[in-house]
Amino acid sequence: MSAGPGLLFDIQRYSVHDGPGIRTLVFLKGCPLRCRWCSNPEGQETKPELAFRRSLCIGCGVCRGACSSGAIRFKDPLIEIDRSKCTLCGDCTKLCPSQALSIVGRWMTVEQVLEEVERDRVFYEASQGGITLSGGEPLTQARFTEAILKACKARGMATAIETAGYAPWHCIEPILPYTDLILYDIKHMDSLRHRQLAGVSNRMILENAKRLAGLGFPIVIRYPVIPGFNDDPKDMDALFHFTRTLPGLRRIDLLPYHRLGESKYSMLGLDYALREVKPMARQNLESLAQGADKRGLEVRIIM
Repeated sequence: MSAGPGLLFDIQRYSVHDGPGIRTLVFLKGCPLRCRWCSNPEGQETKPELAFRRSLCIGCGVCRGACSSGAIRFKDPLIEIDRSKCTLCGDCTKLCPSQALSIVGRWMTVEQVLEEVERDRVFYEASQGGITLSGGEPLTQARFTEAILKACKARGMATAIETAGYAPWHCIEPILPYTDLILYDIKHMDSLRHRQLAGVSNRMILENAKRLAGLGFPIVIRYPVIPGFNDDPKDMDALFHFTRTLPGLRRIDLLPYHRLGESKYSMLGLDYALREVKPMARQNLESLAQGADKRGLEVRIIM
């Protein structure tokens, strides 16, 4: 039985940090984690969402007239949205003259995704790149993820996924024959702290990492460095120690905290919890990475 449509929130071309060569990133919607620093909050929910770019609103009132559920009202001089009343009919987005309103999330078939991805085949072939599934969490839509990866491999494309590994093994195992690389996100080595920061325990995440490494599967550990949350030298040392125990795994990507996704929170009617956190200077990141050298690990800082 073929997989049904999947829910995506973006397709991004010409990425060079999410696998070898030039990549096309396919962002799937839905994630069981709630990381406080998440730069893609639009990827968390497993359903489409209404986004409102207040900076684009001209206060014309057309959307209020189009909204049959009474979810839009004026709060001079711009609009205010009662998201509990919104039915996601999309009528307001169709009439908004300034495109301040939009629906985030679209259903696509495997064939439609492949049609988009195929447009960049010449770049994959020239750079030894390919497709990377990200999110959200691609394993939230495990069947659809497997179908895309299988279809890509059938067309001779290199494949990768970026995942936090928070999924039962029966969701992971079927994708392995069609996946060349897993970019494996670890947020914190302490289970209690991980639950505080991301909303879930890290036990299944670490167990799956061990299982994948034990199979000899190509993995790169990725670690978001969030000042004041997981950047203590003890936290880093625990990460390096764990990584060193994984058979054949010798590389870690450090992903420094940034605030590029902050504006997305207000678009979705959400609060941004890390408003006071400042990005870390590169020299401080390099200092944290020094402990990896002692353990024979390669560290890349992805700015």
